[in-house]
Amino acid sequence: MTEPPSSLEDDLGERGPAPQASVPEPLPQGRWQRLVAVVAVPVASIVLALIAASVLIIVSSPAAEGSIDWTLPLAAYGALLQGAFGGPTEIINTLVATAPLILTGLAVGVGFKAGLFNIGGTGQVLIGGFTAAVVGAALADSSPWVACPVAVIAGCLAGAFYGFIPGFLKAFTGAHEVVTTIMLNSIAAFFISAIVNDVLRAPGYTFARTADVGNAALPHIGSGAFNIGVLIAFALVPVAYWLLWKTTLGFEIRTVGANPSAARYAGMSPRRLIVLTLSLCGLFAGLAGVLQILGVVGFYPATYGTAIGFDGIAVALLGRAHPVGILFSALLFGAMRAGSGLMQIQADVPIEIIDVIQAVILFFLAADVIVRKLFRLRVARAGVDEVQTVTRSYGEQAVG
Repeated sequence: MTEPPSSLEDDLGERGPAPQASVPEPLPQGRWQRLVAVVAVPVASIVLALIAASVLIIVSSPAAEGSIDWTLPLAAYGALLQGAFGGPTEIINTLVATAPLILTGLAVGVGFKAGLFNIGGTGQVLIGGFTAAVVGAALADSSPWVACPVAVIAGCLAGAFYGFIPGFLKAFTGAHEVVTTIMLNSIAAFFISAIVNDVLRAPGYTFARTADVGNAALPHIGSGAFNIGVLIAFALVPVAYWLLWKTTLGFEIRTVGANPSAARYAGMSPRRLIVLTLSLCGLFAGLAGVLQILGVVGFYPATYGTAIGFDGIAVALLGRAHPVGILFSALLFGAMRAGSGLMQIQADVPIEIIDVIQAVILFFLAADVIVRKLFRLRVARAGVDEVQTVTRSYGEQAVG
């Protein structure tokens, strides 16, 4: 029988008993107690971020009100809620803003489950959206039953391919996925801009852009911005849950993320799973770009830029890389994005405060020790710790 790798003993934690002080306190065993333990730090981080943003709003209130207004945060958050949930149109706008965040959150969260940090969501979104725009423009006059599905599939495959590249490099050369995906983000942005400006520029417009997608556009439901892509994004949440927790592939992905050496010893192929996982992440992010181009914009401008790729990192971290958690965190960020315009109009608070809130949430998630000490929380750490995945490297996965 083949001897297990020498690192397996260390990976399985058999170096000897850990110091007593490092043993975590047992978590409550009830279902609701475990749920509270899981969501405690994310919820506390949101509360602390809103408090920190309130302080910033009060300090900056003299610029808007002429004097310090202690009630300005209440007015700002009230307008934010009204802009996000104040009526059918506002709710639709929130759902439309949430849909791509769900997908980019899954693009990061599924990677976390495999111990991978997919920071290339932006490039995968751009490639997916650009491909869908090109194919959609080519099929603009075809039957919608042909043009739309073909454009969607093409964009998804392009995103998957753009995830395959860092996955292949990670698995067979050991190149860290953070480095390669950051580089691929820039390559995608500059390459697409050059192509749209010089090759695919549609005539008759004052700025560089591709032609309209025409019949390849995602069908809209009703008279607002709500389109079928929103339903697809929400439907993929239970699909992702089923994939990760109800299938053999999901078990292998989570096992490789928890302990690659033990997974290899059990007969799994970390290389294959790395490539497959990052390709799947790219597919999710590529679909997010497809929804934006075919469902909202209708063409691809040369200067197109979006933050949903990087926002997906915050969504995945806040949602603890769980599809249901990603859904709720995407709804939170989507609501803030949708309501920020009315907040700026009514309370004269700049929409950039949303970026501040998001950044502070990330800060407290990363510094969860502070949050746990401050609120005396006992939190669940089952599975792969997302924050540790951000900071550590899985060099061993490139071997064997």
